[in-house]
Amino acid sequence: MTSRYPAIASDITNLFAARNTHAVEVAVLQPADPFLDMAGEDLRRRIFLTESETGQTLCLRPEFTIPVCLDHIASQAGTPRRYSYLGEVFRQRREGGNEFFQAGIEDLGDRDMPQADARSLADAHALLSLVLPGQVLAVTLGDQTIFEAVLAALGLPRGWRMRLARAFGSAAMLEAALADLANPPRNGQLAGAVAALVLDGNLEGLSSHIAGGMEQAGLSASAGRSPSDIARRLIEKAALRSVRLSNEAFSALKTFLAIDVPLDGAAKALETFAAGSGLSLGAALDSFAARAKAIEAHGLPVKKIRYDAAFGRPLDYYTGLVFEIAAEDGDRPLAGGGRYDRLLTLLGAKTPIPGVGFSVWLDRIEALREPAQ
Repeated sequence: MTSRYPAIASDITNLFAARNTHAVEVAVLQPADPFLDMAGEDLRRRIFLTESETGQTLCLRPEFTIPVCLDHIASQAGTPRRYSYLGEVFRQRREGGNEFFQAGIEDLGDRDMPQADARSLADAHALLSLVLPGQVLAVTLGDQTIFEAVLAALGLPRGWRMRLARAFGSAAMLEAALADLANPPRNGQLAGAVAALVLDGNLEGLSSHIAGGMEQAGLSASAGRSPSDIARRLIEKAALRSVRLSNEAFSALKTFLAIDVPLDGAAKALETFAAGSGLSLGAALDSFAARAKAIEAHGLPVKKIRYDAAFGRPLDYYTGLVFEIAAEDGDRPLAGGGRYDRLLTLLGAKTPIPGVGFSVWLDRIEALREPAQ
């Protein structure tokens, strides 16, 4: 490890202790599969992979949320429980070194989700205010739950809801998905037998046909996606092509994604949108409003916090609140986080455990501190 230990580390760990967290250390070498399966394309292509003597695929720790959750499951610790960490992560970056420090808090098991969300944002804001005194901070919030509630209220089929939900957090992916939804592409050039099986939705027959073709071509099913995975994806793509959203519904979706307002007026803006579009956002809107009140109760500047309906973060495990904090005149986040209520179950927890957390980039913070030192 070559990174210099951050000078602000002790200030951060003292803050974590004052916030009643349990300091945790997790191994640098991690099993790669959880990151490859759950972290999202943006992180997957930046991971440093290696292999153990037994053939297990390993990686250098690219982030802390998944390792902290795995450690919590292995320790069989009770909840609610708040973990803090400060250490190096390893991933390829367009700017800066590939080995850098992150710190953060993972808040597991608190069933009062609006309060836990607000506390996570307040913790991140307090950390940055401590190490960057006098720096004006810009906070942006998004909400995956609200987005998915809008998709469901518009009557989109499950396949489209899943594709759009996966695209949330990537402007390019979301734009491409919306373009396909507005003007579904024609079916690709599939061989006659394959086209018929796809059109019939015959998963078993299509899987068998693909397996036979792979065998003839000398391709191993273990070398990539299985025949059933390929067949399922082909049928799903064909089903997506058959859906065209009405002009009214598509206009409503575009109107929703254009909402970008201060947090203190966000719940009202969503209510107005829902009423004008004839949609019911139900419990998702109630939770949103409760969280906004909880954030205000922490003393955060809700008039300066933006809610951007199209804002997401490029990690697949987020399920609700997502947020980033940057310097007011900066173009890169200093902190980012969100809610991940399905993650621990996917990682092997026997019962569902809600979670929310954040990380800060210490190299970016130090770069802002240098002119003042």
